[in-house]
Formats: sequence, structure tokens, C-alpha cells
Amino acid sequence: MTRYVALLRGINVGKHRRVPMAILRGLLADLGCAEVRTHLRSGNAVFVPPVGDAGPDALGEALERAIAERLSLDVRVLVLEGGELCRVAARIPFSGRDIDPAQLLVTFLSGPVDRARLADLDPAAYAPDQFHVGEREIYVYCPGGVRRSRLTQALWEKRLGLFGTARNGNTVRALAAMVATDEPR
Repeated sequence: MTRYVALLRGINVGKHRRVPMAILRGLLADLGCAEVRTHLRSGNAVFVPPVGDAGPDALGEALERAIAERLSLDVRVLVLEGGELCRVAARIPFSGRDIDPAQLLVTFLSGPVDRARLADLDPAAYAPDQFHVGEREIYVYCPGGVRRSRLTQALWEKRLGLFGTARNGNTVRALAAMVATDEPR
């Protein structure tokens, strides 16, 4: 059964831009999605798309409109096919090392990476942080902590002209596990 993953950007971080997960589940259900499950309070949902859905991009736009109408918030939403998220989780390039998954960020992007737009980035200038460019994602390992890293989603968005949202390694793995199971959580 095909599953999708919705990643909401920048919610529930401070006092503003609050999106309760019960409301997120309800909005997805109102859009015709089934078996909706959320992970953490940071805007992660796994679900079965509606019958006859128009694809992840259209569903992401519909969810953005629903959030704006119901909560009066402008929240960007990236919807991925579950298989894509599982592929990203399986290809984490730093997995062979003994690293804390909380020091790993994956920035999911709204389109394919144009590597030419990143060609002039000198990895040594960002050391000890490291990055690896995927297809529609960029992996960043931040041994000094993700809050100190200069390899941010804003850097990738500016360079690539794409919308992005980042999740740490623990969240990426948990969402991949949710996609892979049929058991409700």
C-alpha cells in the first residue's frame, strides 16, 4: 500500500505557528487521507493518500491551503512518497561512522538538486561539518551540534532556489519505520 509523508516546516518551535498534531491528522483526514499517524510535535505525518490523488505536490499544496484556512498560518509543506523517504534513510552517507543521529540533518528539497549551483562550495570552509548531496536531499553531519552549523536549510534554499525542510537522523529513521509498517502508532 502506498504511503506518503508530510513534512511541515517551522511549526511548534516557539509560541507562534502552533499546529497541534490532532488538528494536522484531522486536516489530512478531511483531505481524504487514511491511516494518518504523526510523529513528534514538529509536523511529521505518515498516511495513505486519498483514492485518485493527484500526487504528492498537489496534496502538499492542498494541506498548505487547509492550514491557512483553519489556522490562519502560512506553513510550507513538503509531501514525499514513502518509498522516497525510505530511500533517503537507507542512503545516509555517514551511517558507517559512530555518530549521534541527532548530529545528522537531512534537508528535504522541493525539487532535484542542481549540482552545478553547489560546485563552488568548499567543504573545508565548513569543517568540521560535512555535507553530501543526494537527489532531492542534502545530508549534513554536524559533530559540534546542528545549532552551530553554517550548513543550514537557508543556505541550500538560497543556492538552489528550492524550498526545503530539515529533519534529524532520528526523525528520518523513525518516519521510514512508520512508512514500512502497517501497524498503527
